[in-house]
Amino acid sequence: MSEIEKSFTPPDEFEQWPMGDLLRYHAEGGAARPAITFGGTTLTYAQLDERTNRRARHLADLGVGEGDVVTIAMAKGIAFYEAVFAVWKLGATPNPVSASLPAAERQAILELAKPRLVIGPEGDDLPGWEVLGAGAFDAPAPHSPARLSAPPAKNWKIMTSGGSTGRPKLIVDGRAATHDPRFPVLTQVVGDTVLNPGPLYHNTPFTVTMHCLFTGGHVIEMERFDPLRTLELIETHKVGWISLVPTMMHRIWRLPEDQRLSFDLSSLRVVFHNAAACPVWLKQEWIDWLGPDRIIELYGGTEGQGFTVINGREWLAHKGSVGRVVNGSRLSVRNDAGGECAPGEIGTIYFLPESGKGSTYRYVGAEPQALGDWESLGDLGYLDEDGFLFLADRRKDLIISGGANIYPAEVEAALDAHPMVLSSIAVGLPDADMGQRVHAIVQVGTEKPDPSEDALREFLGTRLARYKIPKTFEFTSEALRDDAGKARRSKLAEDRADTSSEG
Repeated sequence: MSEIEKSFTPPDEFEQWPMGDLLRYHAEGGAARPAITFGGTTLTYAQLDERTNRRARHLADLGVGEGDVVTIAMAKGIAFYEAVFAVWKLGATPNPVSASLPAAERQAILELAKPRLVIGPEGDDLPGWEVLGAGAFDAPAPHSPARLSAPPAKNWKIMTSGGSTGRPKLIVDGRAATHDPRFPVLTQVVGDTVLNPGPLYHNTPFTVTMHCLFTGGHVIEMERFDPLRTLELIETHKVGWISLVPTMMHRIWRLPEDQRLSFDLSSLRVVFHNAAACPVWLKQEWIDWLGPDRIIELYGGTEGQGFTVINGREWLAHKGSVGRVVNGSRLSVRNDAGGECAPGEIGTIYFLPESGKGSTYRYVGAEPQALGDWESLGDLGYLDEDGFLFLADRRKDLIISGGANIYPAEVEAALDAHPMVLSSIAVGLPDADMGQRVHAIVQVGTEKPDPSEDALREFLGTRLARYKIPKTFEFTSEALRDDAGKARRSKLAEDRADTSSEG
């Protein structure tokens, strides 16, 4: 069994430790072992355990108890981790959300989650909800640091999704709040040092950092992603494992070569990436730089119905693939009639967990896209003859121009290869003649003039079929994706469609 397969296969004798007790487990095994470093502060497991006991008693005074939901809208920092573990210690379920959500979107999430308490927001803009501001939560608490005891929550986390459409939904994880402290996941190792550049309200950063702590590792946090600072932290802390999204990989790669190559990255065993399609050219550059054995990619959703994984050596033999399905689930690519697609034929990607439909999660505020027991995240793709999956795009993002299917991810990958392009988003806008036209939103730097549209068309002419080249361009210095590599694509298209129709 490969190391990747082991990461998805719990041991036969899996010890169900409550997640709230895992800090104590590691503190008893080494009280001075570092747990979290953020800025200039490091907390040991003993310190983190005691602090979270105090925090839990504070939350209990406010009525939080077994079976409750607590929405956490806090900025990145040690206090965020303390809030999460304090919630677990009370047998409750954390619901992390962005601290900077617009009021209407946050209210919509709260109406779905119905939390017993909201931690983080300051002020009086949440009528009807019990709120503990971040300042009050972080203030010294005169509570006992003694151990608490509560049954583990039935659901270890509740994540949110769908904000880009204006209709948020909750993804309630079907797994109980227990874990075996001897079982690392996603090719981490027990006692690993993990660097997290991503936002903790997104599923992957939340999951990988918490599992690092579950197995006695050291989480190195950064306030927000910065490409140069990322390399500095890897060298300084001898980081062994890091999770990136393609946007981050792109920004690191765009550093001047003398900077990028000046750091000692010999400690780095794994660069794990997911969350968006990685352009083939960019992944090839990373493999050439760090070697194929360090690069691992995963495709799957927060829902956890199934995953595919691929390492760098497999990828070199199947360039562009996101891998084969791993233990615990089945994968099927289906055409519009519901039949199995032949190898190479693009269809909708479906998963089915071995434990059965609905066993890994449930939605609140949405219904799954289903075909019988099979469920889809809405992505299109195809399998090759060897069972390796290749992504095309999301069906709702597909651009149909003059009857031809155009996949935005392909257009964006070609644009992002241009040396003056930091990021790009391709959307379909209404066109009286073609039905839709490809419009490219291009993020550029502020230190150089924008590339001309003619220059971009010439550049794309060697990389894309003519009908895929954007008909129109716009340039911006604003970031198009957040630190988790996510873009509000539907909103970007909607805004431009309205402007286009007005013109």
